[in-house]
Amino acid sequence: MARGRLGWLAQWPVIVLSLLVGALSLVPLGFVVAMTIATGWNTALALVVRPRVLELLGNTVWLVLLTVPLCLVLGVGGAWLVERTTLRAHRVWAVLLAAPLAIPAFVNSYAWVSAIPSMEGLGSGVLIATLSYYPLVYIPAAATLSRLDPAIEQSAASLGLGPVRVFFRVVLPQLRIAIAGGALLVGLHLLAEYGAFAMIRFDTFTTAIMEQYRSTFNGSAGNMLASVLVLLCLIMLVIESRARGNHRYAKLGSGAQAAPSRFRLGAWEVPAHLGLLGVAALALGVPVWIISRWFVAGGAEIWAEDSLSTLATALGQSLWLGLLGALATTAAAFPLAWLAVRFPGWLSKSLELANYVTSSMPGIVLALAFVTVALRSVPVLYQTTPLLVLAYVLLFLPRALVSLRAGLAQAPHELEEAAQALGRPPLAAFLRVTLRLAAPAAAGGAALVFLAVVNELTATLLLSPTGTMTLATKFWSLSSGIDYAGAAPYALLMILLSAPMTYLLFQQSKKAAGQ
Repeated sequence: MARGRLGWLAQWPVIVLSLLVGALSLVPLGFVVAMTIATGWNTALALVVRPRVLELLGNTVWLVLLTVPLCLVLGVGGAWLVERTTLRAHRVWAVLLAAPLAIPAFVNSYAWVSAIPSMEGLGSGVLIATLSYYPLVYIPAAATLSRLDPAIEQSAASLGLGPVRVFFRVVLPQLRIAIAGGALLVGLHLLAEYGAFAMIRFDTFTTAIMEQYRSTFNGSAGNMLASVLVLLCLIMLVIESRARGNHRYAKLGSGAQAAPSRFRLGAWEVPAHLGLLGVAALALGVPVWIISRWFVAGGAEIWAEDSLSTLATALGQSLWLGLLGALATTAAAFPLAWLAVRFPGWLSKSLELANYVTSSMPGIVLALAFVTVALRSVPVLYQTTPLLVLAYVLLFLPRALVSLRAGLAQAPHELEEAAQALGRPPLAAFLRVTLRLAAPAAAGGAALVFLAVVNELTATLLLSPTGTMTLATKFWSLSSGIDYAGAAPYALLMILLSAPMTYLLFQQSKKAAGQ
Protein backbone atom coordinates (compact mmCIF):
# COMPACT_ATOMS: atom_id res chain seq x y z
CA MET A 1 0.00 0.00 0.00
CA ALA A 2 2.83 2.38 0.91
CA ARG A 3 4.56 1.66 -2.36
CA GLY A 4 1.36 2.49 -4.24
CA ARG A 5 1.03 5.81 -2.44
CA LEU A 6 4.67 6.66 -3.17
CA GLY A 7 4.05 5.85 -6.84
CA TRP A 8 1.16 8.29 -6.93
CA LEU A 9 3.22 10.99 -5.20
CA ALA A 10 6.09 10.49 -7.63
CA GLN A 11 3.73 11.08 -10.53
CA TRP A 12 2.06 14.23 -9.18
CA PRO A 13 3.10 16.44 -12.14
CA VAL A 14 1.36 14.00 -14.51
CA ILE A 15 -1.71 13.93 -12.27
CA VAL A 16 -1.86 17.74 -12.13
CA LEU A 17 -1.58 18.01 -15.92
CA SER A 18 -4.27 15.35 -16.36
CA LEU A 19 -6.60 17.19 -13.99
CA LEU A 20 -5.97 20.42 -15.92
CA VAL A 21 -6.88 18.77 -19.23
CA GLY A 22 -9.94 17.23 -17.60
CA ALA A 23 -11.02 20.62 -16.20
CA LEU A 24 -10.69 22.22 -19.64
CA SER A 25 -12.76 19.39 -21.10
CA LEU A 26 -15.64 20.33 -18.79
CA VAL A 27 -15.75 23.97 -19.94
CA PRO A 28 -18.16 23.41 -22.91
CA LEU A 29 -20.50 21.18 -20.91
CA GLY A 30 -20.37 23.60 -17.99
CA PHE A 31 -21.18 26.45 -20.37
CA VAL A 32 -24.28 24.70 -21.69
CA VAL A 33 -25.50 23.83 -18.19
CA ALA A 34 -24.79 27.33 -16.83
CA MET A 35 -26.52 29.08 -19.72
CA THR A 36 -29.53 26.80 -19.40
CA ILE A 37 -29.82 27.56 -15.68
CA ALA A 38 -29.30 31.29 -16.25
CA THR A 39 -32.06 31.35 -18.86
CA GLY A 40 -34.60 30.15 -16.31
CA TRP A 41 -37.00 27.22 -16.48
CA ASN A 42 -39.97 29.08 -17.91
CA THR A 43 -37.97 30.90 -20.57
CA ALA A 44 -36.02 27.76 -21.46
CA LEU A 45 -39.21 25.74 -21.83
CA ALA A 46 -40.76 28.44 -24.02
CA LEU A 47 -37.66 28.54 -26.24
CA VAL A 48 -37.45 24.76 -26.58
CA VAL A 49 -41.14 23.93 -27.04
CA ARG A 50 -41.80 25.99 -30.14
CA PRO A 51 -42.50 25.07 -33.78
CA ARG A 52 -39.01 25.93 -35.04
CA VAL A 53 -37.26 23.68 -32.51
CA LEU A 54 -39.74 20.86 -33.15
CA GLU A 55 -39.04 21.19 -36.88
CA LEU A 56 -35.28 21.00 -36.31
CA LEU A 57 -35.75 18.05 -33.96
CA GLY A 58 -37.85 16.23 -36.54
CA ASN A 59 -35.27 16.87 -39.28
CA THR A 60 -32.41 15.69 -37.09
CA VAL A 61 -34.17 12.58 -35.78
CA TRP A 62 -35.28 11.50 -39.25
CA LEU A 63 -31.78 12.14 -40.60
CA VAL A 64 -30.28 9.86 -37.94
CA LEU A 65 -32.99 7.19 -38.19
CA LEU A 66 -32.57 6.91 -41.97
CA THR A 67 -28.82 7.42 -42.37
CA VAL A 68 -27.46 5.21 -39.58
CA PRO A 69 -29.21 1.99 -40.77
CA LEU A 70 -28.11 2.65 -44.36
CA CYS A 71 -24.51 3.13 -43.19
CA LEU A 72 -24.77 -0.11 -41.19
CA VAL A 73 -26.02 -2.05 -44.21
CA LEU A 74 -23.33 -0.66 -46.53
CA GLY A 75 -20.54 -0.88 -43.95
CA VAL A 76 -21.23 -4.36 -42.60
CA GLY A 77 -22.26 -5.74 -46.00
CA GLY A 78 -19.13 -4.39 -47.67
CA ALA A 79 -16.92 -5.71 -44.87
CA TRP A 80 -18.45 -9.18 -45.13
CA LEU A 81 -17.99 -9.29 -48.91
CA VAL A 82 -14.35 -8.22 -48.62
CA GLU A 83 -13.35 -10.37 -45.64
CA ARG A 84 -15.56 -13.45 -45.83
CA THR A 85 -16.30 -14.19 -49.50
CA THR A 86 -14.39 -15.23 -52.62
CA LEU A 87 -14.93 -11.79 -54.11
CA ARG A 88 -12.32 -11.15 -56.81
CA ALA A 89 -9.94 -8.23 -56.20
CA HIS A 90 -11.11 -8.07 -52.58
CA ARG A 91 -7.93 -6.22 -51.55
CA VAL A 92 -8.71 -3.46 -54.05
CA TRP A 93 -12.30 -3.23 -52.83
CA ALA A 94 -11.06 -3.09 -49.23
CA VAL A 95 -9.25 0.18 -49.95
CA LEU A 96 -11.91 1.63 -52.26
CA LEU A 97 -14.66 1.15 -49.67
CA ALA A 98 -12.62 3.05 -47.05
CA ALA A 99 -11.48 5.79 -49.46
CA PRO A 100 -14.62 8.04 -49.26
CA LEU A 101 -13.56 8.96 -45.74
CA ALA A 102 -10.85 11.11 -47.36
CA ILE A 103 -13.52 13.37 -48.87
CA PRO A 104 -15.00 15.79 -46.30
CA ALA A 105 -18.80 15.71 -46.22
CA PHE A 106 -19.09 19.38 -47.17
CA VAL A 107 -16.88 18.74 -50.22
CA ASN A 108 -19.09 15.80 -51.15
CA SER A 109 -22.14 18.03 -50.83
CA TYR A 110 -20.49 20.69 -53.01
CA ALA A 111 -19.88 18.11 -55.73
CA TRP A 112 -23.46 16.82 -55.72
CA VAL A 113 -25.03 20.29 -55.57
CA SER A 114 -22.89 21.56 -58.42
CA ALA A 115 -23.89 18.49 -60.45
CA ILE A 116 -27.59 18.64 -59.47
CA PRO A 117 -28.43 22.20 -58.33
CA SER A 118 -31.97 21.21 -57.31
CA MET A 119 -30.74 18.90 -54.54
CA GLU A 120 -32.14 19.89 -51.15
CA GLY A 121 -34.02 18.54 -48.15
CA LEU A 122 -34.00 15.33 -46.16
CA GLY A 123 -33.53 12.88 -49.04
CA SER A 124 -30.47 14.70 -50.33
CA GLY A 125 -29.09 14.95 -46.81
CA VAL A 126 -29.47 11.20 -46.27
CA LEU A 127 -27.79 10.42 -49.61
CA ILE A 128 -24.77 12.67 -49.02
CA ALA A 129 -24.38 11.69 -45.36
CA THR A 130 -24.58 7.97 -46.14
CA LEU A 131 -21.96 8.20 -48.89
CA SER A 132 -19.69 10.28 -46.63
CA TYR A 133 -20.01 8.34 -43.37
CA TYR A 134 -20.58 4.65 -44.14
CA PRO A 135 -16.76 4.05 -43.96
CA LEU A 136 -17.02 4.83 -40.22
CA VAL A 137 -18.92 1.52 -39.96
CA TYR A 138 -17.05 -0.35 -42.70
CA ILE A 139 -13.54 0.22 -41.29
CA PRO A 140 -14.13 -1.20 -37.77
CA ALA A 141 -16.37 -3.99 -39.11
CA ALA A 142 -13.75 -5.08 -41.68
CA ALA A 143 -10.98 -4.86 -39.09
CA THR A 144 -12.96 -7.02 -36.65
CA LEU A 145 -13.89 -9.59 -39.31
CA SER A 146 -10.28 -9.89 -40.45
CA ARG A 147 -9.20 -10.82 -36.89
CA LEU A 148 -12.11 -13.02 -35.79
CA ASP A 149 -11.28 -16.68 -35.28
CA PRO A 150 -13.54 -18.48 -37.81
CA ALA A 151 -13.60 -21.71 -35.79
CA ILE A 152 -17.09 -20.95 -34.47
CA GLU A 153 -18.35 -20.24 -37.98
CA GLN A 154 -16.88 -23.51 -39.21
CA SER A 155 -18.50 -25.38 -36.34
CA ALA A 156 -21.88 -23.83 -37.12
CA ALA A 157 -21.50 -24.73 -40.80
CA SER A 158 -20.63 -28.32 -39.88
CA LEU A 159 -23.92 -28.52 -37.95
CA GLY A 160 -25.83 -27.75 -41.14
CA LEU A 161 -26.32 -23.99 -40.93
CA GLY A 162 -26.20 -22.23 -44.28
CA PRO A 163 -24.06 -19.13 -44.98
CA VAL A 164 -26.94 -16.70 -44.32
CA ARG A 165 -27.83 -18.29 -40.96
CA VAL A 166 -24.15 -18.47 -39.98
CA PHE A 167 -23.81 -14.76 -40.71
CA PHE A 168 -26.84 -13.69 -38.66
CA ARG A 169 -26.44 -16.18 -35.80
CA VAL A 170 -22.64 -16.34 -35.46
CA VAL A 171 -20.83 -13.53 -37.28
CA LEU A 172 -23.17 -10.60 -36.62
CA PRO A 173 -23.19 -10.99 -32.81
CA GLN A 174 -19.38 -10.87 -32.82
CA LEU A 175 -19.54 -7.55 -34.68
CA ARG A 176 -21.69 -6.00 -31.95
CA ILE A 177 -18.97 -3.73 -30.56
CA ALA A 178 -17.80 -2.58 -34.00
CA ILE A 179 -21.38 -1.93 -35.15
CA ALA A 180 -22.31 0.01 -32.00
CA GLY A 181 -19.14 2.11 -32.19
CA GLY A 182 -19.54 2.80 -35.89
CA ALA A 183 -23.20 3.74 -35.49
CA LEU A 184 -22.26 6.14 -32.68
CA LEU A 185 -19.60 7.81 -34.83
CA VAL A 186 -22.05 8.22 -37.71
CA GLY A 187 -24.71 9.66 -35.40
CA LEU A 188 -22.33 12.14 -33.79
CA HIS A 189 -21.07 13.26 -37.20
CA LEU A 190 -24.66 13.82 -38.32
CA LEU A 191 -25.33 16.04 -35.30
CA ALA A 192 -22.09 17.99 -35.79
CA GLU A 193 -22.14 18.45 -39.58
CA TYR A 194 -22.77 21.98 -40.81
CA GLY A 195 -21.35 22.56 -44.28
CA ALA A 196 -22.86 19.55 -46.03
CA PHE A 197 -26.40 20.32 -44.87
CA ALA A 198 -26.17 24.09 -45.22
CA MET A 199 -25.21 23.65 -48.86
CA ILE A 200 -28.35 21.64 -49.64
CA ARG A 201 -30.56 23.94 -47.52
CA PHE A 202 -31.48 21.23 -45.04
CA ASP A 203 -32.01 22.68 -41.58
CA THR A 204 -30.56 20.93 -38.52
CA PHE A 205 -29.69 22.21 -35.06
CA THR A 206 -26.12 22.92 -36.17
CA THR A 207 -27.12 24.94 -39.23
CA ALA A 208 -29.72 26.86 -37.20
CA ILE A 209 -27.20 27.75 -34.47
CA MET A 210 -24.70 28.94 -37.07
CA GLU A 211 -27.32 31.04 -38.85
CA GLN A 212 -28.29 32.78 -35.62
CA TYR A 213 -24.68 33.40 -34.70
CA ARG A 214 -23.78 34.85 -38.10
CA SER A 215 -26.86 37.08 -38.41
CA THR A 216 -28.81 38.41 -35.43
CA PHE A 217 -27.58 36.05 -32.75
CA ASN A 218 -30.06 35.61 -29.89
CA GLY A 219 -28.06 34.34 -26.92
CA SER A 220 -30.90 32.58 -25.09
CA ALA A 221 -32.42 31.00 -28.20
CA GLY A 222 -29.02 29.87 -29.48
CA ASN A 223 -28.05 28.43 -26.11
CA MET A 224 -31.27 26.43 -25.92
CA LEU A 225 -30.64 24.99 -29.38
CA ALA A 226 -27.14 24.05 -28.21
CA SER A 227 -28.59 22.47 -25.06
CA VAL A 228 -30.93 20.27 -27.10
CA LEU A 229 -28.06 19.32 -29.39
CA VAL A 230 -25.86 18.32 -26.44
CA LEU A 231 -28.75 16.32 -24.97
CA LEU A 232 -29.06 14.39 -28.24
CA CYS A 233 -25.32 13.64 -28.13
CA LEU A 234 -25.58 12.33 -24.57
CA ILE A 235 -28.57 10.17 -25.52
CA MET A 236 -26.51 8.65 -28.34
CA LEU A 237 -23.63 7.91 -25.95
CA VAL A 238 -26.01 6.12 -23.57
CA ILE A 239 -27.62 4.11 -26.39
CA GLU A 240 -24.21 3.05 -27.72
CA SER A 241 -23.09 2.00 -24.24
CA ARG A 242 -26.23 -0.11 -23.76
CA ALA A 243 -25.96 -1.63 -27.24
CA ARG A 244 -22.28 -2.48 -26.76
CA GLY A 245 -22.88 -4.04 -23.33
CA ASN A 246 -20.14 -5.89 -21.47
CA HIS A 247 -19.77 -8.75 -23.91
CA ARG A 248 -16.31 -9.88 -24.99
CA TYR A 249 -15.52 -11.88 -28.07
CA ALA A 250 -12.00 -13.09 -27.59
CA LYS A 251 -10.29 -16.39 -28.14
CA LEU A 252 -8.83 -17.99 -25.03
CA GLY A 253 -5.96 -20.40 -25.08
CA SER A 254 -2.95 -20.92 -27.26
CA GLY A 255 -2.66 -22.06 -30.78
CA ALA A 256 -2.78 -20.50 -34.21
CA GLN A 257 -5.96 -18.93 -35.49
CA ALA A 258 -7.62 -20.96 -38.23
CA ALA A 259 -7.69 -19.57 -41.74
CA PRO A 260 -11.10 -18.04 -42.50
CA SER A 261 -13.40 -19.95 -44.81
CA ARG A 262 -14.58 -17.75 -47.63
CA PHE A 263 -18.15 -18.16 -48.85
CA ARG A 264 -18.35 -18.86 -52.58
CA LEU A 265 -20.50 -16.20 -54.22
CA GLY A 266 -21.11 -18.17 -57.41
CA ALA A 267 -23.87 -16.51 -59.41
CA TRP A 268 -23.98 -13.67 -56.86
CA GLU A 269 -20.46 -12.48 -57.66
CA VAL A 270 -21.51 -10.28 -60.59
CA PRO A 271 -24.32 -8.56 -58.61
CA ALA A 272 -21.87 -8.10 -55.70
CA HIS A 273 -19.34 -6.41 -57.97
CA LEU A 274 -22.05 -4.24 -59.52
CA GLY A 275 -23.29 -3.20 -56.08
CA LEU A 276 -19.81 -2.28 -54.85
CA LEU A 277 -19.11 -0.51 -58.13
CA GLY A 278 -22.27 1.55 -57.66
CA VAL A 279 -21.27 2.55 -54.12
CA ALA A 280 -17.75 3.47 -55.26
CA ALA A 281 -19.10 5.44 -58.22
CA LEU A 282 -21.47 7.47 -56.05
CA ALA A 283 -19.14 7.98 -53.08
CA LEU A 284 -15.86 8.44 -54.99
CA GLY A 285 -16.56 8.80 -58.69
CA VAL A 286 -19.07 11.65 -58.51
CA PRO A 287 -17.07 13.98 -56.23
CA VAL A 288 -13.73 13.26 -57.91
CA TRP A 289 -15.23 13.73 -61.39
CA ILE A 290 -17.08 16.94 -60.51
CA ILE A 291 -14.08 18.45 -58.73
CA SER A 292 -11.84 17.56 -61.68
CA ARG A 293 -14.35 19.03 -64.10
CA TRP A 294 -14.57 22.32 -62.21
CA PHE A 295 -10.79 22.35 -61.87
CA VAL A 296 -10.41 22.11 -65.65
CA ALA A 297 -13.23 24.63 -66.17
CA GLY A 298 -11.33 27.14 -64.05
CA GLY A 299 -8.79 27.33 -66.85
CA ALA A 300 -5.98 29.83 -66.69
CA GLU A 301 -7.52 31.74 -63.80
CA ILE A 302 -6.56 28.94 -61.39
CA TRP A 303 -2.92 29.37 -62.38
CA ALA A 304 -2.95 33.16 -62.14
CA GLU A 305 -0.44 34.60 -59.69
CA ASP A 306 -3.08 35.94 -57.31
CA SER A 307 -4.98 32.63 -57.26
CA LEU A 308 -1.84 30.61 -56.65
CA SER A 309 -0.75 33.00 -53.92
CA THR A 310 -4.12 32.69 -52.15
CA LEU A 311 -4.05 28.90 -52.54
CA ALA A 312 -0.51 28.75 -51.14
CA THR A 313 -1.51 30.93 -48.19
CA ALA A 314 -4.51 28.74 -47.39
CA LEU A 315 -2.39 25.61 -47.70
CA GLY A 316 0.34 27.06 -45.50
CA GLN A 317 -2.09 28.15 -42.78
CA SER A 318 -3.86 24.78 -42.90
CA LEU A 319 -0.57 22.95 -42.50
CA TRP A 320 0.52 25.28 -39.70
CA LEU A 321 -2.74 24.93 -37.75
CA GLY A 322 -2.74 21.18 -38.41
CA LEU A 323 0.81 20.90 -37.06
CA LEU A 324 0.02 23.04 -33.99
CA GLY A 325 -3.17 21.10 -33.33
CA ALA A 326 -1.47 17.73 -33.72
CA LEU A 327 1.44 18.63 -31.42
CA ALA A 328 -0.75 20.27 -28.76
CA THR A 329 -3.29 17.43 -28.79
CA THR A 330 -0.63 14.73 -28.55
CA ALA A 331 1.08 16.60 -25.70
CA ALA A 332 -2.25 16.98 -23.86
CA ALA A 333 -3.08 13.30 -24.40
CA PHE A 334 0.23 12.06 -22.99
CA PRO A 335 -0.47 12.60 -19.26
CA LEU A 336 -3.96 11.09 -19.62
CA ALA A 337 -2.58 8.06 -21.45
CA TRP A 338 0.24 7.71 -18.92
CA LEU A 339 -2.23 7.80 -16.03
CA ALA A 340 -4.54 5.27 -17.71
CA VAL A 341 -1.70 2.79 -18.36
CA ARG A 342 0.45 3.19 -15.23
CA PHE A 343 -2.26 4.00 -12.66
CA PRO A 344 -5.60 2.67 -13.95
CA GLY A 345 -8.50 3.48 -11.67
CA TRP A 346 -11.47 5.72 -11.07
CA LEU A 347 -9.51 8.95 -11.63
CA SER A 348 -8.10 8.01 -15.02
CA LYS A 349 -11.47 6.62 -16.17
CA SER A 350 -13.30 9.74 -15.02
CA LEU A 351 -10.88 12.03 -16.85
CA GLU A 352 -11.17 9.97 -20.04
CA LEU A 353 -14.97 9.99 -19.82
CA ALA A 354 -15.03 13.78 -19.37
CA ASN A 355 -13.02 14.24 -22.54
CA TYR A 356 -15.00 11.69 -24.55
CA VAL A 357 -18.23 13.51 -23.68
CA THR A 358 -16.72 16.85 -24.70
CA SER A 359 -15.23 15.56 -27.94
CA SER A 360 -18.60 14.07 -28.88
CA MET A 361 -20.14 17.54 -28.84
CA PRO A 362 -20.52 19.32 -32.19
CA GLY A 363 -17.72 21.77 -32.93
CA ILE A 364 -20.17 24.65 -33.06
CA VAL A 365 -21.24 24.08 -29.42
CA LEU A 366 -17.65 23.97 -28.24
CA ALA A 367 -16.82 27.07 -30.28
CA LEU A 368 -19.80 28.99 -28.85
CA ALA A 369 -18.68 28.05 -25.35
CA PHE A 370 -15.18 29.35 -26.00
CA VAL A 371 -16.48 32.53 -27.62
CA THR A 372 -18.68 33.31 -24.62
CA VAL A 373 -16.09 32.38 -21.97
CA ALA A 374 -13.34 34.31 -23.77
CA LEU A 375 -15.45 37.47 -24.20
CA ARG A 376 -16.62 37.42 -20.59
CA SER A 377 -13.52 36.21 -18.76
CA VAL A 378 -10.41 36.48 -20.96
CA PRO A 379 -11.20 38.90 -23.84
CA VAL A 380 -7.56 39.02 -24.86
CA LEU A 381 -7.88 35.38 -26.04
CA TYR A 382 -10.89 36.02 -28.28
CA GLN A 383 -10.11 35.23 -31.95
CA THR A 384 -6.54 34.15 -31.24
CA THR A 385 -4.61 31.13 -32.45
CA PRO A 386 -4.12 29.68 -28.92
CA LEU A 387 -7.89 29.60 -28.35
CA LEU A 388 -8.47 27.93 -31.72
CA VAL A 389 -5.78 25.32 -31.02
CA LEU A 390 -7.31 24.66 -27.59
CA ALA A 391 -10.63 23.96 -29.32
CA TYR A 392 -8.86 21.50 -31.63
CA VAL A 393 -7.33 19.79 -28.59
CA LEU A 394 -10.69 19.23 -26.92
CA LEU A 395 -12.39 18.16 -30.15
CA PHE A 396 -9.78 15.62 -31.25
CA LEU A 397 -8.03 14.46 -28.07
CA PRO A 398 -9.46 10.90 -28.23
CA ARG A 399 -7.74 10.33 -31.59
CA ALA A 400 -4.35 10.88 -29.99
CA LEU A 401 -5.29 9.32 -26.65
CA VAL A 402 -6.27 5.92 -28.05
CA SER A 403 -3.02 5.61 -30.03
CA LEU A 404 -0.82 6.82 -27.16
CA ARG A 405 -2.45 4.51 -24.66
CA ALA A 406 -1.75 1.52 -26.91
CA GLY A 407 1.87 2.65 -27.39
CA LEU A 408 2.53 3.15 -23.68
CA ALA A 409 0.98 -0.23 -22.89
CA GLN A 410 3.73 -1.80 -25.01
CA ALA A 411 6.40 -0.08 -22.91
CA PRO A 412 5.96 -1.56 -19.40
CA HIS A 413 7.49 0.18 -16.42
CA GLU A 414 9.80 -2.79 -15.84
CA LEU A 415 11.83 -1.79 -18.90
CA GLU A 416 12.53 1.61 -17.37
CA GLU A 417 13.53 -0.04 -14.10
CA ALA A 418 15.90 -2.34 -15.98
CA ALA A 419 17.48 0.66 -17.73
CA GLN A 420 17.92 2.44 -14.38
CA ALA A 421 19.46 -0.71 -12.90
CA LEU A 422 22.03 -0.55 -15.69
CA GLY A 423 23.01 2.97 -14.63
CA ARG A 424 20.67 5.21 -16.62
CA PRO A 425 19.17 8.21 -14.76
CA PRO A 426 15.32 8.11 -14.52
CA LEU A 427 14.83 10.84 -17.15
CA ALA A 428 17.29 9.22 -19.55
CA ALA A 429 15.62 5.84 -19.03
CA PHE A 430 12.24 7.34 -19.81
CA LEU A 431 13.48 9.09 -22.96
CA ARG A 432 15.52 6.14 -24.26
CA VAL A 433 13.01 3.39 -23.46
CA THR A 434 9.39 4.43 -22.89
CA LEU A 435 9.22 7.48 -25.12
CA ARG A 436 11.09 5.70 -27.89
CA LEU A 437 8.70 2.72 -27.84
CA ALA A 438 5.62 4.97 -27.72
CA ALA A 439 6.84 7.31 -30.49
CA PRO A 440 5.29 5.41 -33.45
CA ALA A 441 1.89 5.32 -31.72
CA ALA A 442 2.18 9.01 -30.87
CA ALA A 443 3.02 9.81 -34.49
CA GLY A 444 0.01 7.82 -35.71
CA GLY A 445 -2.31 9.63 -33.34
CA ALA A 446 -0.83 13.00 -34.30
CA ALA A 447 -1.38 12.20 -37.99
CA LEU A 448 -5.07 11.48 -37.38
CA VAL A 449 -5.44 14.75 -35.45
CA PHE A 450 -3.69 16.60 -38.27
CA LEU A 451 -6.21 15.19 -40.76
CA ALA A 452 -9.13 16.27 -38.56
CA VAL A 453 -7.77 19.81 -38.10
CA VAL A 454 -7.13 20.34 -41.82
CA ASN A 455 -10.77 19.43 -42.63
CA GLU A 456 -12.41 21.16 -39.63
CA LEU A 457 -14.87 23.90 -40.58
CA THR A 458 -17.33 25.13 -37.94
CA ALA A 459 -14.98 25.77 -34.99
CA THR A 460 -12.45 27.35 -37.37
CA LEU A 461 -15.09 29.69 -38.81
CA LEU A 462 -16.11 30.90 -35.35
CA LEU A 463 -12.77 31.00 -33.50
CA SER A 464 -10.05 31.69 -36.06
CA PRO A 465 -8.22 35.05 -35.85
CA THR A 466 -9.21 37.74 -38.34
CA GLY A 467 -7.44 37.12 -41.62
CA THR A 468 -6.99 33.39 -41.07
CA MET A 469 -7.64 31.42 -44.24
CA THR A 470 -7.50 27.64 -44.27
CA LEU A 471 -8.31 25.30 -47.14
CA ALA A 472 -11.66 24.47 -45.52
CA THR A 473 -12.73 28.06 -44.78
CA LYS A 474 -11.59 29.40 -48.17
CA PHE A 475 -13.34 26.52 -49.92
CA TRP A 476 -16.49 27.30 -47.94
CA SER A 477 -16.31 30.98 -48.80
CA LEU A 478 -15.98 30.31 -52.52
CA SER A 479 -18.51 27.49 -52.76
CA SER A 480 -21.08 29.48 -50.74
CA GLY A 481 -20.66 32.25 -53.30
CA ILE A 482 -21.39 29.74 -56.11
CA ASP A 483 -17.80 30.06 -57.37
CA TYR A 484 -17.50 26.32 -57.92
CA ALA A 485 -14.49 26.58 -60.25
CA GLY A 486 -12.60 28.71 -57.74
CA ALA A 487 -13.40 26.26 -54.90
CA ALA A 488 -12.21 23.17 -56.84
CA PRO A 489 -8.43 23.53 -56.13
CA TYR A 490 -9.10 23.81 -52.39
CA ALA A 491 -11.32 20.73 -52.45
CA LEU A 492 -8.70 18.81 -54.39
CA LEU A 493 -5.93 19.76 -51.95
CA MET A 494 -8.02 18.68 -48.96
CA ILE A 495 -8.61 15.28 -50.56
CA LEU A 496 -4.92 14.85 -51.42
CA LEU A 497 -3.93 15.69 -47.84
CA SER A 498 -6.61 13.39 -46.40
CA ALA A 499 -5.96 10.32 -48.56
CA PRO A 500 -2.73 9.07 -46.90
CA MET A 501 -4.14 9.75 -43.42
CA THR A 502 -7.28 7.76 -44.27
CA TYR A 503 -5.14 4.83 -45.39
CA LEU A 504 -3.18 5.11 -42.13
CA LEU A 505 -6.46 5.00 -40.16
CA PHE A 506 -7.53 1.91 -42.11
CA GLN A 507 -4.25 0.13 -41.38
CA GLN A 508 -4.28 1.15 -37.71
CA SER A 509 -7.79 -0.19 -37.26
CA LYS A 510 -6.68 -3.58 -38.58
CA LYS A 511 -3.78 -3.68 -36.10
CA ALA A 512 -5.98 -2.54 -33.22
CA ALA A 513 -8.50 -5.28 -33.93
CA GLY A 514 -5.80 -7.86 -33.42
CA GLN A 515 -4.74 -6.58 -30.01
